[in-house]
Amino acid sequence: MAETAQIELLPAHQVAQTAQVFQAPNGLCYTQFGETHLTAQELEHMVQAVPASMASALQQRAWYFVPLAISEENTALVAPAYSVELSDRAICHRNVRFGSSECIFISTRLMQDRFALAFEFFINVARHFVEEAGVPEGFCSLAWAQVQSDVRGETSQDAWEHRRRALTPGPVDEKARSYFLEVAFADVIAIYMLSLTMDFDYMDLREREYPLLAAPALAERLRYVAGLFPPNPGYEFEIRYRRRN
Repeated sequence: MAETAQIELLPAHQVAQTAQVFQAPNGLCYTQFGETHLTAQELEHMVQAVPASMASALQQRAWYFVPLAISEENTALVAPAYSVELSDRAICHRNVRFGSSECIFISTRLMQDRFALAFEFFINVARHFVEEAGVPEGFCSLAWAQVQSDVRGETSQDAWEHRRRALTPGPVDEKARSYFLEVAFADVIAIYMLSLTMDFDYMDLREREYPLLAAPALAERLRYVAGLFPPNPGYEFEIRYRRRN
């Protein structure tokens, strides 16, 4: 209790008003507050991985990297430092709207490593982008053709569930199909941005019991996204397959 008592929880709106927000070269707005255990260079490298052509659709949003974001009784709070007790009350991210702007508070100290933190940030960015820009017809055609060809697996539990619902016996469930395409597009955008910042094993993305999308099908989706959103200067997109022993 003493450890928790020493950490004063701050209203999110207070942090939003006092923390200095920076604009990355790609146009994305962000900042960090408190003991995040992130260097300025690490954070900038992650934020700048968002393609500039995508960031232009996110100008009314800013990302706040904080130790812990806490949602309590419809109130958003920020812990400027970490404690075990507070981590039990924290959530991965909390969206707070201030007027016409939206601030997204991401709990850096809940993540086990840089991989988990980067993916939490990228999937958040991707979902906001899809909310603003929608899903291009080209991706809809590509992903649904894969589904109709019975390509194995999906990119997330949500994508897998919506795909399964869309294909229930009888006519295609168009609502479920629409949800599937939105989720699948956000997923592959996030995976694409993650690939720009680090090498990782594709299998590490599986969170629960569902089959991951077959690698060749994922590669098709990634190439499509890379064509839409070329990497910013200093970043490189490359697909690598693990060699057989």
